[in-house]
Amino acid sequence: MNSAEKRFLYNVTSLSTLVIPKLHRVVCGLIVFMVLAAGLILYFTPWIQTAYGTGAVDSLDPKDRIQAISALVGGQIKTWHVREGMQVKAGDPIVTLIDVDAERLDKLQSQLNAANQRHQANEIAVANAQNNLARQISLQAQGLVSRKDVEQAQIKLQELKAKAASSLSDINEVSMSLSRQATQTKVAPVDGTIVRLFSGGVSTYVSAGQVLGQFIPSNAQRSVRITISGLDAPLVKPGAKARLQFEGWPVFQFSGWPGSAIGTFGGEVVYVEPMANASGTFQVWIKEDENDVPWPQESSARLGSRVKAWILLEEVKLGYELWRQLNNFPPQQTSETSSDKASTTW
Repeated sequence: MNSAEKRFLYNVTSLSTLVIPKLHRVVCGLIVFMVLAAGLILYFTPWIQTAYGTGAVDSLDPKDRIQAISALVGGQIKTWHVREGMQVKAGDPIVTLIDVDAERLDKLQSQLNAANQRHQANEIAVANAQNNLARQISLQAQGLVSRKDVEQAQIKLQELKAKAASSLSDINEVSMSLSRQATQTKVAPVDGTIVRLFSGGVSTYVSAGQVLGQFIPSNAQRSVRITISGLDAPLVKPGAKARLQFEGWPVFQFSGWPGSAIGTFGGEVVYVEPMANASGTFQVWIKEDENDVPWPQESSARLGSRVKAWILLEEVKLGYELWRQLNNFPPQQTSETSSDKASTTW
C-alpha cells in the first residue's frame, strides 16, 4: 500500500471524529424553522384584496361644488362687498357693477314709456276697429254697405292687432333690458365662503358672463372621487366597502387587514364611471359609511383635499396575494360579480 492510499484511509476514518459547531446547528435550525413558519403564515393567513386609488374630496351634487361668480351684465366694477375667505349669508351682496353709459337706465326708462304709449294707442285703435267692423256688419245686414266694405274693415282690424302685438313685444324687450341693467348687484345664492376673486378693482371693465370669483356653499354633502386602474375597475361594484385616508390625518394602515387600521374612515362605493379616461383609468365615487366612524369635520377634510382609498374586495390567503402581485394578475372576482356573470350566461 503506497503512501497516497494510506493518507486517504486516514482522512476517511477521521470523518467520524468531525463535529458540527453548535452555532452552525442553531443557525440552520432557525433557517428551517423560519422557512416552515413563513410557509404556514403564507398558507393560512387571510388577506383582504383591495383596489387602491387616489383622489380628492368632492360632491356628487353640482350645487355643493365650487361655483363661479359671474357678471350678470357687461359693465364696470363699482364695489366689491366681499374679500377672499369671507363668510357670506344667502342674499348678501358680492359685487356691484355699473354700465359704461351712466345715463343708460334713464334712456331705457324713456324707451319703455314711449313703448307703453304706442301700445296704448294701438289698443285704442284696435277697439275702434272692432266697433267699426261690428257697425259695417250691421249695415250690410240692412243692405246699406257692400260686402267689400266689411272685408276692408276686417283687414284693417287685423293690421291694427299686428301693430299692437309688435308694440307689446317692444315693451317686453325694453323691460328685459331695463331689468338686467337694474339688477347689477350679484348676491350669494346660499350660505358659503368666498374662495377667490379674479377680477381687478373699481372701474375694471367686465363682459356679461365673465367669471369674477369662486364661491363654496356651506354644509356641502361631501363625497370622495378616486381613480383606480382598469385592472381593478371591473371588480368594483356599488355598495362595496372602502377604507379612506384623508390628507393630513394620522393613520396606521394595513390594506389587507382593515380591522387593524387606525385613523382610517369607512366609505361605500356609490358609482363607478362606465368609461375610462385617456390614461385608461376609471373614476369611482365613494360616500360616507353611516355605520362607521364619521368623517372628519369639513374644516379638516375640505373640498379638494387629497384622499387615498382602499376598496375592499375578496378575502384570500396571503401567499396567493403575494403571488398575484408578483405576476400582476387581477384580484379574484367577488361572489356578487360571479353570480352576475353566471346569471348573464344563463
